[in-house]
Amino acid sequence: MSQLALAWDLPQTHFTVSSFTDRLTGLLLDEFPDVWIAGECSGVKQAPSGHWYFTLKDDGAQLRCACFRQNAMRLRVKPTEGMAILARGHVEIYAARGEYQLIVEAIEPQGLGALQAAFELLKKKLKAEGLFEAARKRPLPDHPRRIGIVTSPSGAVIQDMLNVLSRRAPGLHIRLYPAQVQGEFAVEQIVRGVEHFSKSGWADVVIVGRGGGSLEDLWAFNEEAVARAIAECAVPVVSAVGHETDFTIADFVADLRAPTPSAAAELVTQHVIQWPKRLESAESHLIRAMQLRLSRASDRLGRQGIARAQLLVRLRMNRLSQRLDDLESRLRRGDLRLKLQEAKERELRLAARLEHAMRLRLNRARPRVERMDSSLRQLSPLAVLERGYAIVLADGKAVRAAPATGTDLEVRVAGGPFRAVTY
Repeated sequence: MSQLALAWDLPQTHFTVSSFTDRLTGLLLDEFPDVWIAGECSGVKQAPSGHWYFTLKDDGAQLRCACFRQNAMRLRVKPTEGMAILARGHVEIYAARGEYQLIVEAIEPQGLGALQAAFELLKKKLKAEGLFEAARKRPLPDHPRRIGIVTSPSGAVIQDMLNVLSRRAPGLHIRLYPAQVQGEFAVEQIVRGVEHFSKSGWADVVIVGRGGGSLEDLWAFNEEAVARAIAECAVPVVSAVGHETDFTIADFVADLRAPTPSAAAELVTQHVIQWPKRLESAESHLIRAMQLRLSRASDRLGRQGIARAQLLVRLRMNRLSQRLDDLESRLRRGDLRLKLQEAKERELRLAARLEHAMRLRLNRARPRVERMDSSLRQLSPLAVLERGYAIVLADGKAVRAAPATGTDLEVRVAGGPFRAVTY
């Protein structure tokens, strides 16, 4: 009886070990998707796969950590035995051993705790205000003509961006707002640069960035004033700060984050570089269409000329047949043998005349068909270009009046297209 009662008291629903572990993993990911944890490295080991395994510990606890190869390759600081670090990542459960562990994505040496705390505090504040929401992010323009850049006028960063822009989209207008990107006046100058392009309305898109560095070096881009200037900018802003593994508050607020400044230059011109290819494709399609139309028109004219000659022949033959019928009727009423002989001779003469008339008619029609074919070819846009004329386009449309000074033009001649600017 006691055994029956015990079985009856068992819970109706329960977890398996795997389902319970999965449930805990989900809770941990929801609660700790991105955390920084301070501790001392212990038991550091790099596996042949390229993964790193170690333990973070302090006086009261320890935490197993794993840094997988794709993240380990980007670490600026590698874990070593006894090193005091700040490790960033998310928490999950390693089901095979039933242990929770930190999946490490970045490592910084300790001593940056105050800055990191300030970073997390501002990040949480701005996120609560909705400044990181995808819904407020604006797409970059497909064909920007004017690009504003806020960065230091010296160093490799601006040169790298200018090289990429000039190579991928020559003819773009670029303006640099010089600003310190670290130091006492960096925040003020970066904010002024973003506000300048926002208020002037000159730029189609703005790039804000600098090269890599330590957390302290990049700190200007973690300041609230810079974040709010980017969020309030009237045109889309691309944040390009540091290297691929560096993240700043500016990255979260900007309309688009680029992993490097050079990548930012590529992103803002990704559609511009495709435009010449689209024009070439459209031109080839137009040429093929015109050639097909000319060929069909030529065939149609030829068929019309032959058809008309055949119609005239049939009409003439019908008349001759009717005449023969009349002659036959008259022969029956007179000397049939004499009349028939005369009729046959006349028929032969008429047939010879008819054949001669047909040949003459066809010979006269041929030059006309050839002239019409030549006229059609001369009316082709390709023939017009061959005579030295050109088609001028602005923003993909034919120019019919003098454009304004500074307008980017595309000029198409028989030998191919080239670009020009009005002065």
